[in-house]
Amino acid sequence: MSVSQADVMTAMSKVIDPELHVDLVKAGMVKDVRVTGDTVKLKIELTTPACPMKGKIQADAEAALKAVPGLKSFDIEWGAQVRGVAGGSGGGALLPGVKNILLVGAGKGGVGKSTVAVNLATSLAQHGAKVGLLDADFYGPSVPLMTGTADKRPVSPNGKTLDPLVAHGLKIMSIGFLVEADQALIWRGPMLHGALMQLVRDVNWGELDYLILDLPPGTGDVALTLSQSVRAAGAVLVTTPQDVALADVVRAKQMFDKVHIPVLGIVENMSQFICPHCNKSTPIFNHGGGQKAAEMFGIPFLGEIPLDLKVREAGDSGVPVVVGHKDSPEAKAFQDVARAIAGRVSAQTMKSVPLPVMQAR
Repeated sequence: MSVSQADVMTAMSKVIDPELHVDLVKAGMVKDVRVTGDTVKLKIELTTPACPMKGKIQADAEAALKAVPGLKSFDIEWGAQVRGVAGGSGGGALLPGVKNILLVGAGKGGVGKSTVAVNLATSLAQHGAKVGLLDADFYGPSVPLMTGTADKRPVSPNGKTLDPLVAHGLKIMSIGFLVEADQALIWRGPMLHGALMQLVRDVNWGELDYLILDLPPGTGDVALTLSQSVRAAGAVLVTTPQDVALADVVRAKQMFDKVHIPVLGIVENMSQFICPHCNKSTPIFNHGGGQKAAEMFGIPFLGEIPLDLKVREAGDSGVPVVVGHKDSPEAKAFQDVARAIAGRVSAQTMKSVPLPVMQAR
C-alpha cells in the first residue's frame, strides 16, 4: 500500500499545538514533506525555539505518523521560526527588523524586575533565539551591571546610530552606557521621550526574534511612551508574593489595558526561600500573591522564582544565574518562565490583528 503526501498531511492535521490550539497544518508548521515508498521525511517548524510544548507535539506527531496505513518509517526534522505580531514585524516603523517586543514591568520598585528581564532575555537566547535587551529604566539603569558591561561603551559606525553591546548572546543597550554612573537623571516629559526614542530608533538592533524592554517601575512617562510608540507583543508583570503587592499589580495591569497591550502573565519573584542545607522552604515574603493576582485578572501565572543568594550574586557579578549556575533550581525556574512567555507570545501572534502605531516625532 503506497503512502501519499496527502496521507501525511491528513495525519499532521490531527496534531494540535496545545499552546496555539490549532493543528500543525493550519498553523503552517509542517514543511518539506518528502514521501519515498513507505518512508517519509518532513520538517516541523515550531513558532519559537523555546517552545514549552515541544515534547507533547513530538509525541503526538510520532503517534499520528505511526497510524498512517502503509507507512513503515519516518524522520522528523525540527526547526523554529519566530513569527511577529500581526504576521509581520512586531516593531512596526520604528523597529522593522524586530519581530516581537516584550515589555517587562512592575507596579513598584524593588521586586527584581530587571533581574527577571535579564534572565528572561538570556534564557531565550540560550534556546537559540535572536534577542535584544533594552534597559529603559532611566532612573535606575541596572542592566549594565547585571550583564557585566558597565565598563564598556557603545560605538557609532556613522555618527548617527549606535551599535549595541553584545554579552551572553544578547544585544544590549542602556542609558547607563551614555551617562556617568554617579550622574543623577532629572529629565521629564519631552526630554525623556526624546532620549528614549533615540535608544529605540537609533540603535542598530538588526534582525531580532525578541526585544525585551526593561521598563522603569510604576506607570509614569517612560512606560506610557514606550507602550504608545511601539507595537508590543505583550507585557510581563513582575511581583513579589505578599498580598500588599496586589495593589501595585492592579495599577500596572490597568495601564497596559488602557494602551491596549495584552498582559502575557505574571511572574512571582523572590518566592519561597529554599534552604541549601536542609531543602526546607520558607515563605519569607509570604507565598502565592502572584498566583492570586493572575486568578483575579484571569491571566496566566507564568511561574515563580525562588529567593536565593545565587541570584543576587549573579546580578552583582555581571553573569546572569542562567549562565553562571545554569543547572540550579533558580536558573531552571527562569528557563521555565521564559518558555512559558515564548509560548504565550506565539499564541498572541496567531490571533493578533494589525493595529495603528503611534509615530514618534
